[in-house]
Amino acid sequence: MSKSKGNVIDPLSVIDEYGTDAFRFTLAAFAAMGRDIKLSTERIAGYRNFANKLWNASRFTLMNLENFDPEGIDLDRLDLSLADTWILCRLAEAARETNQALADYKFNDAAGVLYAFTWNSFCDWYIELVKDDLYGDDPAVKHRAQSVLYLVLENLLRLLHPLMPFITEEIWQALPGQRPTTFLVEAPYPTGEGLPYAERSVAGMELIMETIRGIRNIRGEMDVAPSKQIQAVLDCKSEASAAVLRDGAGYVKALARVGELTLGVGVERPAQAATQVAGDVEILLPLAGLINVEEEEKRLLKEIAKVEKDVELFSKKLSNESFVANAPRHVLEKDRAKLAEAEEKRAILQESLKKIQALR
Repeated sequence: MSKSKGNVIDPLSVIDEYGTDAFRFTLAAFAAMGRDIKLSTERIAGYRNFANKLWNASRFTLMNLENFDPEGIDLDRLDLSLADTWILCRLAEAARETNQALADYKFNDAAGVLYAFTWNSFCDWYIELVKDDLYGDDPAVKHRAQSVLYLVLENLLRLLHPLMPFITEEIWQALPGQRPTTFLVEAPYPTGEGLPYAERSVAGMELIMETIRGIRNIRGEMDVAPSKQIQAVLDCKSEASAAVLRDGAGYVKALARVGELTLGVGVERPAQAATQVAGDVEILLPLAGLINVEEEEKRLLKEIAKVEKDVELFSKKLSNESFVANAPRHVLEKDRAKLAEAEEKRAILQESLKKIQALR
């Protein structure tokens, strides 16, 4: 940035538009040693979205902590679920890595660890995994879920506080129970000590999550309506994987919208199915009767024809020697990227078409 070039970012204007916390977190995230920060408002807007994600996850948590008393939470006395153990292990890992990064003055590493844990582990996965326990009829299961949810959010707010002091203070003060200190800045910084860590639970949960992602990918490729319950078959190559997926069958059914789930070692395979692999587990989704084959074939042919026009357009432009010789470099790079994107999309659509035609 240069004043003479007029491309300086006014921090006060940025704070007014995007918020102080988003701006602080952006600066920390790009504060790598020995590198210049290429700051842009798009990057700051991205971290404002991160602040919104944290706020919405906290609202969900607070809504489900009504009449909950956090005093005396004892993890050793709780019958933790697989998802509970996994998120607490991830929290302990994030706390240790954040402390190490801060001790080494690697603020960008600390921001990266906390961003990944907050967005991916806590918001995208754990909150979805725990909903059935929170909304169920068993008060003991609900109390356990509330305890873990409270513990994770409270520790997360402490971890994020040096980077995002205002939003974390606001949320922390709204948590149920008595605050151990007047302000969050006075509270001890989490180190991960006292939290469980079980590698087998983490590995098992990762397999379940990978299986859920695999089923979702097939649904997306085949354009199956998100609300439609489907049948899934999981052919496990080891009894250990089969045992993990039996324990996590409820998660798979809930998050992948599976109505009928069959799993085991050497299970009977459907004659026609879309497949994906998760670890040593083959995911098979019987598609006969699930979608209208003729309508889906028409849709894919229409999409392929549309993409073919894009491929033809950009191929023709880039094969024109005069255009390539005279066009600015950034225009050529943009067109080449669009051509590559169109060709990749065409390949995916053609593969989906083959799968659909195999169902005839």
